[in-house]
Amino acid sequence: MDAEAAALPVSASYVVVGAGLAGLSAAVALKAAGHAVELIERTRLLGGKATSFTVDGIEVDNGQHVFLGCCSDFIAFVEDVWRRAGRATGLSPSPLWLQERFDVLLLAPGQSPARMRARDLPAPLHLTPALLAYPLLAPADRLRLGAALLLATQPADPTETFADWLTRHGQGDAILDAFWHPFIVPALNAALDQVAATDALYVIRTAFLSDRHAACFGFSRLPLARIAEAAAGLVDQVRMRTSVSSIEAGEGGADRVRLRLSDGESIECDGVVLAVPPRNLAQILGDHQRFGLSGLDAFQTAPIIDVHLWYDRPELGFGFAALVGSPVQWVFEKAPGYLCCSLSAAEELIHKPSDELASICRAELGNVLPELAGQAPAHSAVTRDREATFVPAPGLRRPGQLTNRPNIVIAGAWTDTGGWPATMESAVRSGKTAARILNTRARDRRTVGCSEMTLANG
Repeated sequence: MDAEAAALPVSASYVVVGAGLAGLSAAVALKAAGHAVELIERTRLLGGKATSFTVDGIEVDNGQHVFLGCCSDFIAFVEDVWRRAGRATGLSPSPLWLQERFDVLLLAPGQSPARMRARDLPAPLHLTPALLAYPLLAPADRLRLGAALLLATQPADPTETFADWLTRHGQGDAILDAFWHPFIVPALNAALDQVAATDALYVIRTAFLSDRHAACFGFSRLPLARIAEAAAGLVDQVRMRTSVSSIEAGEGGADRVRLRLSDGESIECDGVVLAVPPRNLAQILGDHQRFGLSGLDAFQTAPIIDVHLWYDRPELGFGFAALVGSPVQWVFEKAPGYLCCSLSAAEELIHKPSDELASICRAELGNVLPELAGQAPAHSAVTRDREATFVPAPGLRRPGQLTNRPNIVIAGAWTDTGGWPATMESAVRSGKTAARILNTRARDRRTVGCSEMTLANG
């Protein structure tokens, strides 16, 4: 390659539509590869499903977002963003906290608190002592639970629901309440009779059977919006409160992509990442089958409710806990006197008034935490996400990041990320994959350009 060919520009201009974790991870990866990147977000908030906002003067996350030790791409993304942003702002090394070992407190009405704690043994033996001594289950049910966990390594019928799989493997109501509901319903944000057995078993294999650190709990020490802001600060331009109404691209992919915004403005770029939910994607693309995508209307969503309660009392000291046999799957002690109750798969509760939801959570907490029995919180707030995640129903086909246009890719926790459910991890994985596709094609175009120039110069 001669000097003139080597001087060809390496970078391309890309637009990322959607500033959730999928879009942010794609934008940061493209920028790190040397490209010009513009980020477009239709709302006033960065972070998508993992953001923060002010409620009655108090900044809260739009849900208690937990990651696990196996969420390697999410952890790496946040730490990389924080390190790069910190060079200019002096941010602390990392906003993330992660357990050193799996250690979970479980609370049931009328029973002493139970704890499941991993041992220093290789997986899956690391959980065996905790399961064999689990006080919320009778000895026979402990053995049934352990046997079912081991059977999770075997392939499942893709048409079967997880509830049917559990029934076939002798998992009665006591086991459902003490283990499967607290751990699997929040992981998939859907009732056990709605989710595919294949998706639930992937969660079990990945979190509980693959590595003794995989199921360790982690969460952000800071409001999630701070992470999103740090990521967005690394790209060239960010447009908020701006939506994309349509997209145009040549059939062969060689032409530049044109985005038409809702205010009538048009943007041209070398490629685009559409990191938006299925419904929004269908609206932007119009006839989405023309782009090689189908089944976008097959995705159904489920809500998540978080109830924030502030008590006039010092720290309780439990950190976080699962509630057994309760519509509140988890409670997190965010600060002294501040508890966040998380209710996944909350279809039956989503339309209830905020005061009623606060009363439900107050009663549920009083049933398992004697310190709070009969005590009213000084203040409460409710955050709702009516379309928090998609439901991984049997037979649902999740598209990958590719379309039939080489310079248009998609991203989002709802896309195919190798089995991951709709989590912060799957969102980041999809964004990184979308960026990698565009970056590879940019390099390929540059290589072809260099070869053609070399041939033309003899």
